[in-house]
Amino acid sequence: MNWQVWFSAVLFLLVYAVIISEKIHRTVIALAGATLMVVLGILDFSEAIGKVDFDTIGLLTGMMIIIGITRKSGVFEYTAIKAAHKTGGDPVKTMIALGIVTAIASAFLDNVTTVLLIVPVTISICDALEINAIPVFIAEIMASNIGGTATLIGDPPNIMIASAANLSFMDFICNLTPAVIVIFIVTIFLLKLIYGQQLQTSDENKAMLMDMNPEDAIKDRPLMNKSLLLLGLVILGFVSHSALRLEPAAIALTGAAFLLLITREDPEDVLQGVEWATLFFFIGLFILVGALEKVGIIEDLARAAVAVTNGNLKASTLLILWLSAIASAFIDNIPFVATFIPLIKEMGTIGHMNILPLWWALSLGACLGGNGTLIGLRPMLLFRELRPGKAIPCLFWAI
Repeated sequence: MNWQVWFSAVLFLLVYAVIISEKIHRTVIALAGATLMVVLGILDFSEAIGKVDFDTIGLLTGMMIIIGITRKSGVFEYTAIKAAHKTGGDPVKTMIALGIVTAIASAFLDNVTTVLLIVPVTISICDALEINAIPVFIAEIMASNIGGTATLIGDPPNIMIASAANLSFMDFICNLTPAVIVIFIVTIFLLKLIYGQQLQTSDENKAMLMDMNPEDAIKDRPLMNKSLLLLGLVILGFVSHSALRLEPAAIALTGAAFLLLITREDPEDVLQGVEWATLFFFIGLFILVGALEKVGIIEDLARAAVAVTNGNLKASTLLILWLSAIASAFIDNIPFVATFIPLIKEMGTIGHMNILPLWWALSLGACLGGNGTLIGLRPMLLFRELRPGKAIPCLFWAI
């Protein structure tokens, strides 16, 4: 084994360990590791650029711009208050309604963005009802993770998987959304059993909630109308992108460009809202994993995985599902998925198996496994006061 294999393996593990420890910002350490791979000649610069999945980068960038503009209108807060009104002020029904809104929003937005948008409204609603907001927060956080699993654009791991496996928006809708609906129903049922007795309020408090005017949440109605129209067209484009022969990244970036055009938003202001650190984190990861592919480490790992399952498709699917679920409960699922994508491809080549079920297993495990602990799901970091033990894995619940 030459020095490049050893060095690539050690550097990758070191970068991974630092990402988990959070001692250094994950973008900084990922880019540092990627540049070392180039400087030391494991990858040349053109090879490194070739390893970057620009379909993923483009799709993320386009959606970040669209959502960044749309959120200024107040439409998400309006929807949350409107949903709470439909419950008549019943606390348990309100928890369920806000969970549904969060899940649906997270199917099309980043789950951290969704939680940040919904939390201030949730606090106002819970204050009006004079109930403990923690159960509602837990429902929303878990719903954001579950909803994000349902679509191609709902969670970054799904975007990465779709690009690598050439899966369409409708592939995710047909294969994952039914499972996600079942998981969501089971999760809400269990949350109701756990917290139902705690969520009690008076008729006076219910009346206070009903007095909240959803219209007050709308900051800019013309912007809301334009944003929703463009967002709807983009989603329609995702649904039909195979027929249009356009990549999802092209559709998202086109939608972002036209939304900037029709809203006349300041592009410098909008682009400041793009999560550039996240995008460059992805770039660093793609290069690091590309180096592992080049030196043969990914192929060796794939051979080991095929040997463990003896090439059995069902065993391989369960291995990917549970390994990704357990790992994602404790580490960021993005670097995990970035590592496993080429691994699954190699498993298909070496084991001569249909790897389509493995992609769905990876998506379900990586996206839902984060609900297992406080550190596994990024929105949960907003609520460090919650006890990790309360975050029961909804994937385990569903099974």
